Amino acid sequence: MSKPAYRRVLLKLSGEALMGERTFGIDPQVAEQIALEISDVRQLGVQVAVVIGGGNIFRGLAASAKGMDRTTADNMGMLATVMNSLALSDALERQGEDTRVLTAIEMRTVAEPFIRRRAIRHLNKQRIVLFAAGTGNPYFTTDTAAALRAMEMKADVIMKATKVDGIFTADPMTDKSATRIDSLKHLEVLERRLNVMDATAISLCMDNKLPIVVFNLTTPGNVRRAVMGEPVGSTVVV
Repeated sequence: MSKPAYRRVLLKLSGEALMGERTFGIDPQVAEQIALEISDVRQLGVQVAVVIGGGNIFRGLAASAKGMDRTTADNMGMLATVMNSLALSDALERQGEDTRVLTAIEMRTVAEPFIRRRAIRHLNKQRIVLFAAGTGNPYFTTDTAAALRAMEMKADVIMKATKVDGIFTADPMTDKSATRIDSLKHLEVLERRLNVMDATAISLCMDNKLPIVVFNLTTPGNVRRAVMGEPVGSTVVV
């Protein structure tokens, strides 16, 4: 049996990944399916951290555009990520996994506060760590939070799970002529303004030479394939 290509990974999920066919909220069956995929990877001996967005519950930027104070809107969005992290943590625990939710906004009765060395200890003990509440600051996306936590945890790669099969020249949902790009550099992502992660997150990954794998979460087994280093989706490398 071949060995995983990575020892420690950070999986970035959108909040919308938990919706399934719903228009908002969390579909428990979808959460269970995602938990199965993550558990499968953890059982390979890979250390897994997760950052999940909150767009299925509340999107701060959208609320700000409609007149809400940006700081207030972003704080609400960060709280939405805590709800999603708790839901996914519960699904993982039901698969027999040991999890910890660490939040950048202190709420001790709900989750542990984020402390870097404690998070690393959890990973070393094969616990699945879910980082909630973004960076704890407004004006930063969960993409940037994922990049930051990946650096702090010394992850080998960020795995960005999406609804499409990688990085395309345009949005494949709306542009039939869009073609997939199998591999490219961080600087190309920025120069071509490709919708992979926000510019701050890409720049952080580029400065720290952290690769990004972008793949389709809706295809069963893709998380395992990505961890094993199989050619699935697109890769962003230095």
